[in-house]
Amino acid sequence: MPGTLYLCATPIGNLEDMTFRVIRTLKEVDLIAAEDTRNSIKLLNHFEIQTPMTSYHEYNKFDKGRKLVEKLKEGVNIALITDAGTPGISDPGEELVKMCYEEGIQVTSLPGACACVTALTISGLSTRRFAFEAFLPTDKKEREWVLQDMENEFRTIIMYEAPHRLVKTLNLLYDRLGDRRLTVCRELTKRHETAFTTTIKEACDYYEQNAPKGECVLVIEGKDHEEVVLEEQKKWEEMSIEEHMEQYLSKGVDKKEAMKKVAKDRGVSKRDIYNHLQKK
Repeated sequence: MPGTLYLCATPIGNLEDMTFRVIRTLKEVDLIAAEDTRNSIKLLNHFEIQTPMTSYHEYNKFDKGRKLVEKLKEGVNIALITDAGTPGISDPGEELVKMCYEEGIQVTSLPGACACVTALTISGLSTRRFAFEAFLPTDKKEREWVLQDMENEFRTIIMYEAPHRLVKTLNLLYDRLGDRRLTVCRELTKRHETAFTTTIKEACDYYEQNAPKGECVLVIEGKDHEEVVLEEQKKWEEMSIEEHMEQYLSKGVDKKEAMKKVAKDRGVSKRDIYNHLQKK
């Protein structure tokens, strides 16, 4: 029988967030695949876990991933851990999970700490719908695609950022998203945990004067629906009714349906549109 891949969440700061189930599993599996063995050995020693470790990280995720899959196929049970938090969230564990499913290997997740969800819950922003963007891509073209999506994102947005790039990223967000509400979360679950509720512009000004320290989670307010409606109405008001009609007619919409759509866009009755066109 093939082994099982266990995705084991580890603390993002406070060691007391380690679950009993994860501790037991890490002791029982045959091998632990860790993002950074030098970092993870401290965690394992703290909980007296003596299971052998091997490295699995961004720079060996494909070659090492195939080797781990072969071990799983031979019946070896493997636990995957990241430096902090839940494996597979913005880390190479995603690729290993894909490989396992391609080979019919069972994968299970042992829940625990996750920085993006922890930050969202203390942000004071809407938690009903949210989008996770992790770190902005370094590739300019890919980053532009992401920013374009973020400009029109109605859901709360969660991002990660390193301290040395924080000011640059905040200024970029201000240029593209405007001055939305923002919560900057730092030192999550630790003694000096902070949730700085502010706006993007105020955060830009603050961190240009105060050097940021530690990894940050940014929780950003989604685009306001009312603002979008007002923008749309302004756009239609700047356009004549005839031009507005032509936008739909050119797409093959019949005249009756086009009048209905134009009336809805402008917030008036269909009869108002009909009467206007009849006068022409």
